[in-house]
Amino acid sequence: MATNFPTSLDSLTNPTSTDSLTSPSHAGQHADANDAIEALQAKVGVNSSAVTTSLDYRVGVIETNFHGNRNVVINGAMQVAQRGTSVTGITTSGYRTADRWQGVLSSLGTWTNTVENDAPTGSGFRKSLKWLCTTADASPAAGDYTIVKHLIEGQNVQQFLKGTSSAKQFSLSFWVKSNVTGTYVVELEDADNSRGVSATYSVSVSGTWEKKTITFPADTTGVFDNDNAASLNIQWWLGAGTTWTSGTLATTWASQTNANRAVGQTNVAAATNNYWQMTGVQLEAGGVATPFEFEDYGVTLRKCQRYFQKIDGRIRLVKLRESDRQRRANFSFATTMRASPTISITTSDADGGGAIAAETGWVDGVSFESLATSDGQAPFISTFTASIEL
Repeated sequence: MATNFPTSLDSLTNPTSTDSLTSPSHAGQHADANDAIEALQAKVGVNSSAVTTSLDYRVGVIETNFHGNRNVVINGAMQVAQRGTSVTGITTSGYRTADRWQGVLSSLGTWTNTVENDAPTGSGFRKSLKWLCTTADASPAAGDYTIVKHLIEGQNVQQFLKGTSSAKQFSLSFWVKSNVTGTYVVELEDADNSRGVSATYSVSVSGTWEKKTITFPADTTGVFDNDNAASLNIQWWLGAGTTWTSGTLATTWASQTNANRAVGQTNVAAATNNYWQMTGVQLEAGGVATPFEFEDYGVTLRKCQRYFQKIDGRIRLVKLRESDRQRRANFSFATTMRASPTISITTSDADGGGAIAAETGWVDGVSFESLATSDGQAPFISTFTASIEL
């Protein structure tokens, strides 16, 4: 079967009754026409074609994947950073800068975590997440590790059909830059069923943005819980001791064995000023990594505020009744939170009265109370946070 349109067709003319059909011959014209038809069939493809270059296959990919909310990663472009854009001296786990991105550390180096105005040219991205080593550890103890982690609610990953006979592949794409070339490991972790799968990628050129696309296999074992707890975690390893690297890398889904999780991982903490940066992170169902799903900043912010909100602005506590000195203020969150959050009051003034306390238990707001010692007191809150991170 022909797979290319013959260039000679460009010069063909319709025969007339007086043509001898010798240039091109009658048979030649039929051959050219047949070649064109066969090439067109190859280009279009049969129904449910598995040929990735065919139009039928590509239309199927569009119908399956090119819809809103296909990216289950929140803030993959690192645009939202409610807590701030720079934290130094990091030696413990926690959320520091870009929303939804957690550093997970166990005795491997000291780090600075920043959101940088640096991204791949022409990609549409403007910011990136950076981890910079400020105190090195070239010889990690067996159990040491540093990980950049993204946790996803179970009710947001049901489209992968994990644990069923129709389970789908996981397509992960991201941009990465580091001054440390070598082999790196990224892992998918099923937190509901203690299963995992790992893959390697290479940083080939020092200090240069590189796009990586990884397709993880489907898993017909272990259904994700359909709830608001963490079910799927994505983990980018930056360094690990032998507890995590001494086995054989688990490139297919299996019950987690620590020794098989980060085999071959480069140690970014081996020297001070080593760094690792990432942006443009997307994880989607199916075997095709589609272009990054850019979304309105306000949409991303609201998604992040489901887990963490920082509120700046004076909230005045007022009298409930003229006959007593209790002061109260009710505040509605910007969006409904994942669960009832922990409230931390960072800036307030009791105005000489009793301490201001938060009354929690709701997902859509919080109440503040204070007991004044005199009628004229007017306590207020300037800044507080609400957190219910995974």
